[in-house]
Amino acid sequence: MKNRQKLFIAAVTLLLLAGGGWFLYASGFFQAAVSLDSLRAYIDRFAPYSHLAFFLVQLLSVVLAPIPSNITAAAGGVLFGTWPAFLLTFAAVASGSLLTFSLARALGRDFADRIVSKGLSERYQDVLRAKAPIFLVLAFLFPFFPDDILCILAGLTTLSLRRFAAIVLLARPWGLLFACALGGSTLSLPPWVMVPIGLAGLAVFLLGMKYGDKIEEILLQRLKEHKPGNAEQDEKI
Repeated sequence: MKNRQKLFIAAVTLLLLAGGGWFLYASGFFQAAVSLDSLRAYIDRFAPYSHLAFFLVQLLSVVLAPIPSNITAAAGGVLFGTWPAFLLTFAAVASGSLLTFSLARALGRDFADRIVSKGLSERYQDVLRAKAPIFLVLAFLFPFFPDDILCILAGLTTLSLRRFAAIVLLARPWGLLFACALGGSTLSLPPWVMVPIGLAGLAVFLLGMKYGDKIEEILLQRLKEHKPGNAEQDEKI
């Protein structure tokens, strides 16, 4: 019975993904994704339903398209302003992240192999198995990692859905907000500022990968030491 349910979910999932992929292709999304201006024009074509179209495109791109969400987020910032674009983008990206994680968890390696190339899978699978929480936090914070692919691969690990959802909610918004702010002209930084920021981010990532387990252990120990029960005892003393 479980095998039949799994096959049914897989069939429905593949049909939905195929339909979503056809929509993106037929509507010209992949052709428009070559530049920020063409993406903006693509989304604006769906007026007066541009907000809904933007949300759906962001959701589908998380699952199907190998295009960073930050690019479409910047286009949304140009069209809708920083905060509307951010709210739409984050809702779509969070939903898509949880969806791909859940599909990988339910359907297993067969589903992941259809979406993720063997090379990328081999590159990240070991580090996800060993350091999934800290690696996902760092990868979501910095824009040079394939966030959407990591969500699929994380579904193949022992990481719980609840913990994965917490990581997505806490770590994924900041890069998206930055991109929406750039697109909405709320934030404008010259290249001589962006380069040091990128180098600093890389340094933080490398330090996090080396000392992440120790940092996590220290934080957990501190939290255990400051449980409500312990605090009440301290007050009595």
